[in-house]
Amino acid sequence: MIITLSIQLVAGMYAEEAWACELEIEDTMSLHDLHDAIQQAVGFDNDHMYSFFISRKETGSERIHFDGEEYSLDADIASLFPLPKGKKLFYWFDFGDDWIFQVSKSRKKPGAAQPGRQYPWVASETGSKPEQYKGYDPEAEDEW
Repeated sequence: MIITLSIQLVAGMYAEEAWACELEIEDTMSLHDLHDAIQQAVGFDNDHMYSFFISRKETGSERIHFDGEEYSLDADIASLFPLPKGKKLFYWFDFGDDWIFQVSKSRKKPGAAQPGRQYPWVASETGSKPEQYKGYDPEAEDEW
């Protein structure tokens, strides 16, 4: 089955404008797969560590991390929802620049995959994609 997730940029070193997308994915995907899908959707280089956590808010001190005990990064996405009452799912990428995205399950009903469509699929997008390395010029690095 295909489910729709809402991905919303919450914070990041260079987060200047709002960005969000609706991402259609197979409900059997793992959080590792979701990480790759978000990287593609936002257009980042997949070059840093990442994590998922559950909390009331992105800066919450009582985070439930996916460490393999209660929650695993290998779990099917569908098995995570519904989340515990009052909690949200967050994706944290690049622990230095602290890109944080909130991941929510859409109210759209799960459905069959569309013939010929590759999943994950960005169904809609709002705002401007953030620049992962604002002001970075890789060609200038070669001049050193």
